[in-house]
Amino acid sequence: MTVQMVIEVRDRQGAQTIIQALDGYKVRLRSGIERTKRRLATFEARYGVDTARFLREMTAEDLAGGDLEYVEWAGEAKLLEGLTAELGELEHARYRFS
Repeated sequence: MTVQMVIEVRDRQGAQTIIQALDGYKVRLRSGIERTKRRLATFEARYGVDTARFLREMTAEDLAGGDLEYVEWAGEAKLLEGLTAELGELEHARYRFS
């Protein structure tokens, strides 16, 4: 299902401002994705397990840091999922001037 959203601005400059804001936000999302991937890679290297397997098979008792480390790793995985989904939505957004 496609949803259309209409944003009215006074002139083309206003439209460019909105496009630049969206582009800037996409840059920040990409940066957040890369930072989160680095954090996940740290956990994966420490335990020799990829994040997908960690989420499927491991518990806090399997980690040296216990509950806190489990929550951090799982939280980073969830954060990556959300950032990636949000960027995907923005990447597929289309605009036109009328």
